Amino acid sequence: MKVEIKPIGIEQLNELESISRTTFADTFAADNSSEDLENYLNASFNKEKLTEELSNPQSEFSFAYIKETPVGYLKINTGEAQTEIKNQNGLEIERIYVLEAYQGHKIGQALFSTVLERGEFHQVDFVWLGVWEKNEKAIRFYEKNGFIAFDKHVFVLGKDVQTDIMMKLTL
Repeated sequence: MKVEIKPIGIEQLNELESISRTTFADTFAADNSSEDLENYLNASFNKEKLTEELSNPQSEFSFAYIKETPVGYLKINTGEAQTEIKNQNGLEIERIYVLEAYQGHKIGQALFSTVLERGEFHQVDFVWLGVWEKNEKAIRFYEKNGFIAFDKHVFVLGKDVQTDIMMKLTL
C-alpha cells in the first residue's frame, strides 16, 4: 500500500472536517458519553474553527493518501500556535489520526516521518504532544518512536475532566 503525504490547503476543508470528526469519534466514542463527544466534535471540528487553524502560518496540516483517498491526517504546531509549550525550539504534534480501516498499515508511521522532516526543516530541538492516558495504542506508538513521558495536563471533553500524558522526543 503506497502512502503519499501531502499538505492540506483550505480547498480541502470539507475533507478535513469529515476525517477529523470521523477519526476522533472512532478513537474516543467507546470511552466517552455521546453528548460530550458530539459537543466536542461540533466545537472543535467545524468549518469556522478548521478554517482558522488552516490559516495559521505556524500550524501545518497534511493528509495521508492511499491512491487519491485521504485515510489519515496530521496537524503540527510551531511557535505561538503550540497549545502549551510555546518554545521556539519545539514542535507540537497536535493530531495524528488514521481511519480505522487503514490502521495497522504504517500510515501513522508515514505521518510521523513527516513530523520528523518538518522538525528538521524548522530546526527544532524536540517534538512534544499530549495523549490521553487511556489511549494505550497511541502511547505505545509514541514510545516505540522514542517519546518519553515528562508531565501531565488536563483535557476537558464536555463534562469529563481527563488526563493527558505529555510526551517528548529530543531530536
